[in-house]
Amino acid sequence: MKAVRWAAIVLLVAFLGMPAFRPAVSNPATPRGQAMPARVAVPPELAALLERSCMDCQSNAMRWPWYSRVAPVSWYLARHVREGRKEMSFSDWGSYTPRRAARKLQETCDEVRRGTMPPLSCRFVHPSAKLTEAEKRILCDWALAERRRITSSQAQR
Repeated sequence: MKAVRWAAIVLLVAFLGMPAFRPAVSNPATPRGQAMPARVAVPPELAALLERSCMDCQSNAMRWPWYSRVAPVSWYLARHVREGRKEMSFSDWGSYTPRRAARKLQETCDEVRRGTMPPLSCRFVHPSAKLTEAEKRILCDWALAERRRITSSQAQR
């Protein structure tokens, strides 16, 4: 019984202490002219789709929800956003080489078609992020057309 009491005390202290270890939840500044819309033609319909389903984790424009300040969810969310931005950031698009941009466009389409983007955890918390089949087609058609444009302009050089 004494061990159970001590275990309960340790768990309570750990639970109460979690908020003291909050990760940074911030949005880095986006250098002027580096964001994707400044570098690539993005049709309004696609811009709305990207805003709704992608920008929170793939850009520096995350709208941090209230639960992003509640441990342990804040730890998961901050890591998820950090990894998403590292993998591909619409805010840093201008820093990508043409080859990397073309690869990211292909990967985006592949992941959207497979249903791995947006991730299930995101769709669970933000049901509006889910893409319909028609939206997946719009995104992939644009991404692949933009990829072809990039690769053909590189081939002409």
